[in-house]
Amino acid sequence: MKVINPMNVIDSSKISSFHVWLIIWLFIIISFDGYDVVIYGATVPSLINEWGISDVTAGAIGSYSVIGTAIGAIVFGMFADKIGRKKIIIVTTFLFSFFTMLSGFASSPVIFAVFRIIAGIGLGGVMPNVIALATEFSPKRVRSAIVSFIFCGYSIGALTAALTSRSLLPTAGWEPVYWLAGIPLLFIPFFFKYIPESVGFLMEKGKEGQAKATLLKIAPKLAEDGQFEILKPAAKEAGSPVVKLFENKRALSTIMFWISCFSAFVLIYSMNTWLPRLMMESGYDLSSSLAFTAVMQVGAIIGTIIFGRLVDKIGFKKVLIPLFFCGAIALSFIGLTNNMGIAFVLIFIIGAASVGLQNISNAFVSQYYPSSMRSTALGSTMAFGRIGGIFAPTFVGFLLTMNLLPQFNFAAIGVAALIGGIAMLFVQEKYGNYYEEKEEIFLEEEHEVKMVKQNV
Repeated sequence: MKVINPMNVIDSSKISSFHVWLIIWLFIIISFDGYDVVIYGATVPSLINEWGISDVTAGAIGSYSVIGTAIGAIVFGMFADKIGRKKIIIVTTFLFSFFTMLSGFASSPVIFAVFRIIAGIGLGGVMPNVIALATEFSPKRVRSAIVSFIFCGYSIGALTAALTSRSLLPTAGWEPVYWLAGIPLLFIPFFFKYIPESVGFLMEKGKEGQAKATLLKIAPKLAEDGQFEILKPAAKEAGSPVVKLFENKRALSTIMFWISCFSAFVLIYSMNTWLPRLMMESGYDLSSSLAFTAVMQVGAIIGTIIFGRLVDKIGFKKVLIPLFFCGAIALSFIGLTNNMGIAFVLIFIIGAASVGLQNISNAFVSQYYPSSMRSTALGSTMAFGRIGGIFAPTFVGFLLTMNLLPQFNFAAIGVAALIGGIAMLFVQEKYGNYYEEKEEIFLEEEHEVKMVKQNV
């Protein structure tokens, strides 16, 4: 009986309807993730006017929401390796969709903040598991491109949030903007049907039949070769999964991933929460300021697509490090120009160097660690990054109360991009999962030789 390594089958597979449906549903989930994050920044001016809250209070509410995402990233990142990524994706999608929708019915800042925190728990848990699942089931030759494309959904959702807010806020108010976030609840039955469970997880739980069924959907030719056996995954060593991120000479890289993610989230949450208000401080009206938010998301989408393909050719660090530094430069200049055309170009660059950059960085982290600890690696990295997201809204809120010139506000945010680029410099690619994959192939070949000898 032929023995196969499921990861090798997936790595060499052709794009099929299995992959297309998986990409579609994960793209939709991430789109509403991006929608949820941006609508708060788009509606902040309206909430301040309606409830009479200060900039600092508005920033604090944004920070409280990110506290929920940090909790979700840690808890659901570790649970996924125990109960399965598919279940976690569905549960967390329900959480962020349902409670974001409820936020549109909130009658006070306190109730609104509670709903946003619970929604944040779902948001924090869904992203690392979507990344892990997309990475596992993507053919190796286009893996980075597929993961990056799925995370373009984040920017599509964010762009939709900006355009929807621009349309609804003047006529219908801020509440309907949140109600629309409940749409993913309608898709949950399709998630059950079309989103597969991790093959590695199924094998660990002894569900070889389900694992074979999934592999046959990916590579139907396996059935033509007769019966086959799946190479059993190595038994997990005892100990904390987070501690293992610091083993095998990965400690420095793990810390650097955490710092770079922290920096990227400072950029993302500063801009997503406060960009409309910052641009209004620079002399633009609300409608124009929301247009800047839309342009930023376009930059994130195009940046993710272009640079996501580029990393497959030249490597992650050669793309991510220059992107961080370009973001720092663009933020330093955005507050110095009164020309809308130049401002649009700079905001476009900032979008590519914040949201777009983080999309690509997620793919980097996902491929750096072995499959057995992928969800934990992503969950912990993004949980640490969320600290930057917690810090950013309140920090910028305080900056606004100081009545500084716009260029100083943007330059202060730009420091985070500089720190992120420096951290990425110290990531050691030579200790990544790429070498462990070669070892797995060797073990598989060795196992096949033993099976042949036994049959002889």
